[in-house]
Amino acid sequence: MPGRVLSVASEYVPLVKTGGLADVAGALPGALRGQGWDMRTLIPAYPGLIAKAGAKAVVWSDPDLFGGPAQVLAGQVAGTDVLLLDAPHLYDRKGGPYGDPGDFPDNAKRFAALSWVAAQIARDGLPDGWLPDILHGHDWQAGFAPAYLRFSGDTRVKTVMTIHNIAFQGNAPAAMLGALRLPIEAFNSDTLEYYGHLSSLKAGLATADAITTVSPTYAAELMRGDFGMGLEGLIAHRSADLYGILNGVDDTVWNPETDPEVKPYGKTTLKRKAANRDALLAEFGLQDTSGPLAIVVSRLTDQKGIDMIVDTAADFVGMGGTLAILGSGEQRLEEAMKDLVKAHPGKIGLRIGYDEALSHRMFAGGDAVLVPSRFEPCGLTQLYGLRYGCVPVVALTGGLADTVIDANPMAQQANVATGVQFHPVDALAFGQALRKLMELHADSKGWAAMQKRGMSQALGWDTSALAYAQLYESLTA
Repeated sequence: MPGRVLSVASEYVPLVKTGGLADVAGALPGALRGQGWDMRTLIPAYPGLIAKAGAKAVVWSDPDLFGGPAQVLAGQVAGTDVLLLDAPHLYDRKGGPYGDPGDFPDNAKRFAALSWVAAQIARDGLPDGWLPDILHGHDWQAGFAPAYLRFSGDTRVKTVMTIHNIAFQGNAPAAMLGALRLPIEAFNSDTLEYYGHLSSLKAGLATADAITTVSPTYAAELMRGDFGMGLEGLIAHRSADLYGILNGVDDTVWNPETDPEVKPYGKTTLKRKAANRDALLAEFGLQDTSGPLAIVVSRLTDQKGIDMIVDTAADFVGMGGTLAILGSGEQRLEEAMKDLVKAHPGKIGLRIGYDEALSHRMFAGGDAVLVPSRFEPCGLTQLYGLRYGCVPVVALTGGLADTVIDANPMAQQANVATGVQFHPVDALAFGQALRKLMELHADSKGWAAMQKRGMSQALGWDTSALAYAQLYESLTA
């Protein structure tokens, strides 16, 4: 029977976001409500969040949480229950959730504290009688939560650990074992020890009852050295408890028929796509061409394959394409993008930073979205592209492989293609994919059909929420 879930995350839309983790953590409570599960989410009280959530009721407190007083305040956001861990010595500081620039030196302690409180609430419940059946931790920031619960001897609460991106593992010096309230006997290769250090992600993967990740292909990839980043052995050992559940998108926020962020352009149907495209060209100062207007909405990092865009951009615009880029990241890649704009004025446009409203307008006006990631656990960018008739060009990896149907000859013959995939993941193959994009775009009738197929895909949370609900039910049966 459905029950109660305590979700633990470092980000939560609409309160705080640096990446897709926030979208998932923010969408799950509402999606699971339709399956009968009552989810409350614990996040740190970064500056300003208590007011945003209207959090006033104190539901947990401790005079000494890893070096200072702390309390948990209950609030609501968009009809969902949130619990804010108010610990000023850990979270009341300038910069992003993890530091800006760079990481805060005490991040291990900051998020161990979040995990510690999660375990306490999972075990003891809240003053209103709310007692969770499931503790669901997201990424390394919540990795110690299942471990603390197991080390306390609690076996009533079942635990789930979700890997959103295994590249971030929450490593810390072994000397912090005592400071993080971890038992020394658990510092072994089966539980806490990771190449002589601590790893909060490994702790969660070793102690949780079930492990999930955000696409079936990424789940399979994680058991291999190319993708597991040192944890592939543990994940392969726990393969019977590993589940790949695709992320969905919030189809009320990302709805081309009602999107308020594209008011200057109008709702995105194929009839409106041309007007949206013209407006986007004007916003980026780009010339109109007969080729596709491709967009990039991404962190500017090698993981996202941005160097491949740098390597192929000249050929792409030489074939008649135009390119609009929104993102920020590694300085050398930001500078490389600026150099591209200088070298190709009117053909490549750039906005450094992140602008949520602009990203909506880019999907509304773009013909294609480029996602050449070297690895991508799930990816939301390609899903937004499908929703808005902005055809994805993606690397054959992770969730990109699971969500985009390549326009290969058989898929085109069967009228099922929704985008372009490429492999191996290198600049040569990506360049070939861009040439294929040009050919597909030149066939206006076939292009429109592919856009329509993408826009008709079921990309919301219903299917994913059902999969999570079934997993919870299997754990509590």
